[in-house]
Amino acid sequence: MSTFATTDTPGRLRLVQVGAGGMGKAWIEAITANPDVELVGLVDLNTDTAHAALAEKGLAGVLVGTSVSDVAAATGAHAVVNVTVPVAHHPVNVEAMLAGLPVLCEKPAAPTVAEALSLAASAEASGQMLMISQSRRYFNSLTQLKAVTGELGEIGVITTEFFKAPHFGGFREDMDHVLLVDMAIHPFDAVRHLTGQDPVSVYCEEFNPAWSWYKADAAATAIFEFSSGLRYVYSGSWCADGQETSWNGQWRVNGERGTARWDGEQAPVVDAVDAAGGKIGVPAVAAGPEQIAGSLAEFVSAIRTGKVPDGEIHANVHSLAMVEAAVLSAETGQRVRIDDVLTAAYEQALVAEKNAEVKAVLAAWGSPLGRLACRAEAISR
Repeated sequence: MSTFATTDTPGRLRLVQVGAGGMGKAWIEAITANPDVELVGLVDLNTDTAHAALAEKGLAGVLVGTSVSDVAAATGAHAVVNVTVPVAHHPVNVEAMLAGLPVLCEKPAAPTVAEALSLAASAEASGQMLMISQSRRYFNSLTQLKAVTGELGEIGVITTEFFKAPHFGGFREDMDHVLLVDMAIHPFDAVRHLTGQDPVSVYCEEFNPAWSWYKADAAATAIFEFSSGLRYVYSGSWCADGQETSWNGQWRVNGERGTARWDGEQAPVVDAVDAAGGKIGVPAVAAGPEQIAGSLAEFVSAIRTGKVPDGEIHANVHSLAMVEAAVLSAETGQRVRIDDVLTAAYEQALVAEKNAEVKAVLAAWGSPLGRLACRAEAISR
């Protein structure tokens, strides 16, 4: 079901990218490798950084500036890719959408669920698409796991173990809730992708091992209850030397017909039978672009066809709400209902919104629960 206008411009889509730092360089590479798009503008508050990033990739003829709307207008851009730091996601996304441009934004949508709801309302007010790049949905082996999960009947338990020991240096080692805020949104989003369900509640505990080089808690265990009764258990640490998992973690999906395991990289392993008693195998899937290249390809397809993509802002809000609810549970020691997080965020968004048109859209919702559910139903058609 299309909810935004398509672009029938012939040739390649003209993109302006905002952000030229480390992740920005990765996106420049992904954009230049995609034959369906052309990088026509690069925006960064530090123009020297932007010029250096382009020079490193050997790119010429790309307009550099500090304003996304100015650069987009000057280049005749069709869309924006937002690779700024999370605190800049909201203002950049809003500026681009109000300038009449669809946006592909790095995760998370915003630092808070309240700001994410404002972005959803801004997308409605502007009539533009906002897609959040949950790039770890785009693994061919995860697509296989999703197909297998659909064959296991009712799902009872899904677990993810995530154990890595990165020495980032810089801001991450000083962050509060670093594992939950900076990394856990990937598996939290992936479990929604696997099951097609949204969480109901979470109980989470955080702690910091004695040997941790992080200032605040770098390990956590969270138990989510989903609408069907499914329990999802996430256990992770960012100071876990030895026998590290992949960056996608190690997964187990247990259903009424058996179990599938995924190491986060290779094809899943299945021990299960179908309704007729036959052994369930791992299906072959068409190989597609992975990680941010996969996000970009779906974004381009959505613009061309009008099909609502995975990661559309309304659908993505629940992934961010899982993070915010887990953090609140860890801070309070209490089980937290996701609906309560969404309702509180909606009230905050209404108070904080400065754009009159966006505020009117938010007010017309009455509640985020009905609006997000209605939108999700439309997207699934």
